[in-house]
Amino acid sequence: MGIKTVAVYSDADANSLHVRLADEGVHVGPPPTSKSYLNIPNIIKAIQQTGAQAVHPGYGFLSENSHFVKALDDIGVTFIGPNEKAMAAMGDKIASKIYAKEAGVNVIPGFDGVVKDPEHAVKIANEIGYPVMIKASAGGGGKGMRIAWNDKEAREAFKLSSSEALSSFGDDRLLVEKFVEKPRHIEIQLIGDKHGKVIWLPERECSIQRRNQKVIEEAPSVHLDAATRKAMGEQAVALAKRVGYYSAGTCEFLVDPKRNFYFLEMNTRLQVEHPITEYITGLDLVEQMIRVAANQHLSFKQSDVGINGWAFESRVYAEDPEKYLPSIGTLDTYIEPTAKGNEVRCDSGIVEGSEISIYYDPLICKLCTWGKDREEARMNMERALDSYVIKGVTHNIPLLRDVIGKETFVKGRLSTAFLAEEYPNGFKGRELTNASREELITSAAAIHVKRVLAQREWIQGGGTLGEDVSLPKEWEFWIGVGGEERQQVIVKSKDSDEFKITIGGKSVKIDVDWKLEAPLFRASISKEKSAKDKTKSLTIQYLEKETLGYVLQQYGTKYHVTVATKRQHELLRYMKPKAKLDLTSMVLAPMPGSVVSVSVKEGDTVAEGSELAVVEAMKMQNVLRAPRVGKIKKVHVQPGSSVAGDEIMIEFAQEKAAASA
Repeated sequence: MGIKTVAVYSDADANSLHVRLADEGVHVGPPPTSKSYLNIPNIIKAIQQTGAQAVHPGYGFLSENSHFVKALDDIGVTFIGPNEKAMAAMGDKIASKIYAKEAGVNVIPGFDGVVKDPEHAVKIANEIGYPVMIKASAGGGGKGMRIAWNDKEAREAFKLSSSEALSSFGDDRLLVEKFVEKPRHIEIQLIGDKHGKVIWLPERECSIQRRNQKVIEEAPSVHLDAATRKAMGEQAVALAKRVGYYSAGTCEFLVDPKRNFYFLEMNTRLQVEHPITEYITGLDLVEQMIRVAANQHLSFKQSDVGINGWAFESRVYAEDPEKYLPSIGTLDTYIEPTAKGNEVRCDSGIVEGSEISIYYDPLICKLCTWGKDREEARMNMERALDSYVIKGVTHNIPLLRDVIGKETFVKGRLSTAFLAEEYPNGFKGRELTNASREELITSAAAIHVKRVLAQREWIQGGGTLGEDVSLPKEWEFWIGVGGEERQQVIVKSKDSDEFKITIGGKSVKIDVDWKLEAPLFRASISKEKSAKDKTKSLTIQYLEKETLGYVLQQYGTKYHVTVATKRQHELLRYMKPKAKLDLTSMVLAPMPGSVVSVSVKEGDTVAEGSELAVVEAMKMQNVLRAPRVGKIKKVHVQPGSSVAGDEIMIEFAQEKAAASA
C-alpha cells in the first residue's frame, strides 16, 4: 500500500524478522513484556520519535487494551482497530455477555459479575453446576483459562487463572460459566467501517485445541449449514452494531452437535487465523483494517461475500508435542515449504538463525494451505508439513501431521475434546504401521547405499587411498526401526538413484531424488510385478547420521533407524542396553522458565500429587506435583529464580529399603 512502517522491539527481538522488514525500528525496553511491549509510555515515545500517524497492534500485547487506544486518541494518533468504547465493552468478557444478551445473541449460562475469591468461585460453580470454565475477563489466547470439575479444582483454577491473567493482560478479574461438553469452537469474522456498515464473513472452525489454545483451524466448517451460518453471522453483526464496533473483530461461538450455538466471547482485534478467511474470501483483512482506520467506506456488501474453496491453518510451535511444553533454542536449519501456485502460505516471524526465547509465545509459523475442496486442502497440508524442515528446537509438527491424517479428522468429526479423545494417554508420536515401517527401512537402505556409492566415487577419484575399489551390485543389510528387531534387507542397484530393495521376500523398486546430506529425501516406490499397485511418492526428512544408522523423520515423527552389516548385526546382540537414569527422587523443571512459587521446604513430608512448585514460561503456568509420598531432602530453587529445562528443582530423600523378613 506504499505505507512506511516502524517496528518496535525489545532486547530479545532486536534481530527479529519484523524489525528487518520494517523501514525503521525503535527499541522499547528489556524482554519482560511489562517493560517493553505492554509499556504504553515507551510505545508512545516511539510514535513521537518517528512521527508515526497510526498503530497496528498485531495479535497480542496491547491489541485489546482500551487504555492504549485512549492514549493514542489523546495524542492524535490513529489506532488501526476499534474505538476505545467498543473495545472496552467487547474486550471484557463479563461486559460482552451482557451486551450480547441485550442484542439478542445466544449466550452460555454463567455468572456475569466479577469473581471475588476462590470460595466465591466454588459457590458460583455449584449454582451453575459442574463442569465450569473459569477464565480471565480480559484477553484471550487460552491464557488464564481452566476447566473445573469439582470444588478443589475450582479453587486451584481461580488461583492459577488469576495469576496468569495478571501476568498476560495486567488484569486478574475472572468469570465463571457453564462448560459445554464436546462442543465445536466456531467463530465468525466481522469487518465494519466507521459509517455503520458491518459485514460478516464465513466461519472458521477452531476445535483442535490444547490447553484452550488453537492448534489447527479450517474455513469453512463441515458442521454448519447455510441457515446456521447466516444466523450466527447476523447475531454477530447485531452485537457489533449494539456497541458501535468497526474494524476487524471476531465473535467466537460454541456449537453443539445439534448446531445450537452459544456466544463465547468477542476478540476485538485481528485473529491469528485470519489468513484462512482471506484464502476463501479473497479479502485482505489487514488492508481492510487500514482503509477503515483511514475513514474509508467498505467497498463491498454482504451479498458480495462468498466461499471459494477450503483452507487450513496449522500453528507450528516450538514445543514438545508429547508434553505440550514450550521449547527454546536457535533455529539451526529452517526451510519453509513451498508450492508452485498459491496452495501454501507461511506467515512466520523468524528466519534461520532466529532465537526462540522464554519470554513470548512459542509460535514459529502459521502454515496455511488452500484447495478447491476440503480434501485437497488437507492433502496440501500433509505435503507441506512433510517438507517443513526445522532443526534446533523441538517442534509440534509430529502432532500436527498425525492429527491431519487421523480418520476422524479426515471425516470432519471434530470437537474441542478431539486431542484428549484421540490421545487419551497423551501424544507419543505416530504409531508405525507395516507400510510406514517398510517405507522407513526402504528409505534408510537407499540412503545408505547412496552414501556408499558416493564414498566409492571419492576414493576412485583420487581420495586418500587412490586405488580402484570395486563394490558389489548387491548388498545385505540388517535394518530396524527404534528398538524393534532388525530385518534382512537386500539392495540391488542399477545406478545411484534407482534400487531394487527386498524385505522379507517382498521386493520394491525405488527411484530416489536426494543429494547427499540434503534435509529432504524424496522418492517414488512401486511394487514389482503388480499392476494394481500405484507408484507412491514419499518425502522423508534426513536429520542426521548416527554411528550405525540414521535419524529420519516420517509423517512428522522422528525415528532412529539402525543399518548394520550382517557381521554387525550378529555382534549387536551382545551389546548391553544403556541403563536408564533413576529420576524417582528428583523433580525436574519441565521447560525453561521462571519459578512463580514454591510450596514446600526441606524436611516436609508430602503426599503423592500435592503441589510442590509453579513454573511459568511464555505466560503459561505449570504446576509441579509430587510423584510419590516422601520427605523433601533439598529445594534448589526459590520464587523468582530462572530454571533451565530438566534442571533439578527439588530432591526427595531416598526411600529406605524394606527390612527383610
